[in-house]
Amino acid sequence: MYLAHFGFTHYPFERALQPDELFASSAAREAQARLNHLIELRGIGLITGEVGSGKTTLCRQLCASLHPGLYRLFYVPLSTGNVLDMYKAIAWQLGLPIERNRASAYRAIHTEVTRLTLESKIHPVIVVDEAQHLRNEVLEDLRLLTNYAMDAERRLCLVLVGLTELRRRLTMAVHESLAQRIVVRYHLGGLTREELPSYLTHRLQLAGCELPLFEPAAVETLFQATQGLPRKINRAAHYALSAAALAKVRQISAEHVQSALEEVQ
Repeated sequence: MYLAHFGFTHYPFERALQPDELFASSAAREAQARLNHLIELRGIGLITGEVGSGKTTLCRQLCASLHPGLYRLFYVPLSTGNVLDMYKAIAWQLGLPIERNRASAYRAIHTEVTRLTLESKIHPVIVVDEAQHLRNEVLEDLRLLTNYAMDAERRLCLVLVGLTELRRRLTMAVHESLAQRIVVRYHLGGLTREELPSYLTHRLQLAGCELPLFEPAAVETLFQATQGLPRKINRAAHYALSAAALAKVRQISAEHVQSALEEVQ
């Protein structure tokens, strides 16, 4: 579409980045620091954010940052389903046979977590993504799954990741026990206005371009329209580059961004 026009090696805002290629925004750094603290505590953590704020990317980064000889991360992209469905998903991640009833599945997971921590000296970390879709009873059983009441040492780290509505749901009386067990909370915001030019430059450089293609007015228009949310930025920037290529120019103006925004809305 515009690779040859700008001389890119790939579309700069389309490709999913590897963990070591990610832009280190202030929000992402703070979230990573809090997750590292949570891993040390081995408790329950809550990460929320708007659609496109980078929550799943943060999970990938966490997975890449953990020492494989000390930790094992199990990513569970749950959405809907009952408690047994949740246990089956976690059991599958743990490499366990699928049990037919809730009690057996619970015991199998508990036993495997104990084996990992005591015998293999591996600390399991379970990340449940899209947790805003979980039923109330599933959220409660996730709390129970972290209960090792007879132990002085916590064995399982649980990270709940979801949209902002998840944070509101956990203020309900029915979730009081779970809310009290959450030791780390963080709401992932977007890029700041000051970070956006550096983010755009970073993505362009990964695609082989050293020039700052976006004019200041274009950057401001982009920020106003996206509020710094990475997914929205990437979509709009992609179409803005297309608009500039069609116009046979090498600088992206506010008009190109505005045209792109009309495309993606």
